Amino acid sequence: MIEEVKTRVSEKIKDLDGIIALRHASEGTAPHLYKNGDDISTIVLAPVYPLASVVSLLQKRFPEARFGIVARACDIKAMVEMVKRKQIDPERLYIIGVACSAEEVNECHCADPELQIEGWPHAELIGTPEKGKSPDEVFAKYDAMSLEEKREFWQQQFLKCIKCYGCRNICPECFCNTCALESGLWVERGELAPPFPMFHLIKAMHMSNCCIACRQCELACPANIPLTTLYQLMRRDVAELMEYVPGENLESKPPLVLTLEDAPLKKELIE
Repeated sequence: MIEEVKTRVSEKIKDLDGIIALRHASEGTAPHLYKNGDDISTIVLAPVYPLASVVSLLQKRFPEARFGIVARACDIKAMVEMVKRKQIDPERLYIIGVACSAEEVNECHCADPELQIEGWPHAELIGTPEKGKSPDEVFAKYDAMSLEEKREFWQQQFLKCIKCYGCRNICPECFCNTCALESGLWVERGELAPPFPMFHLIKAMHMSNCCIACRQCELACPANIPLTTLYQLMRRDVAELMEYVPGENLESKPPLVLTLEDAPLKKELIE
């Protein structure tokens, strides 16, 4: 697959101002903007790295440029939500979608590894996504807990938090100019762990209609808090109650930007 990706990059890069991909060098692997004439033999597909935020930064810095990106399914879903929030211009971005392996799908507890780019103006797909372990299997132990056991579980998990903001900083959907998690009104300064449960529930609420389950927050957490479980539970509730799946398509509107009359809430919730 990597050779096919390099071939497509070498072909498309002639028509673009650059293509964003992972580059392996002596100092390590990191995002890189390849330009026409660059050595593309250094392109790699691993490790999994969130690239959507890089697109947003480059498009804002170069408002007339047209870029490409070598993107996994989670990157594409993240960019779908970012388009809806005016963080990315899809007309100026060509997507070369790359399928994940079964091992990668399992590692991320990915519920939907499909490369869904319907409606994206300029895109192509490479590879066939592999199916992995269902998140329902991963979270079955949590679902079997009583309400009191769930409360105790999260209290113990949140006590490990050192408030490093790693989960926020890595998240492609966190781009507010002013962050509520740094407001003394909601989160007391200088207290570790942050008082239960405000810090993490504010983050979870803000993520409820935009989390695309890329698992980067959990991987970035030095305290090993199972944030994937927390946000997956929020995603599940939003899908069930509001019929919305973040990252699924470009046309559906996030429920938190709609009025009660327009939001697709279940009838019994508003009666």
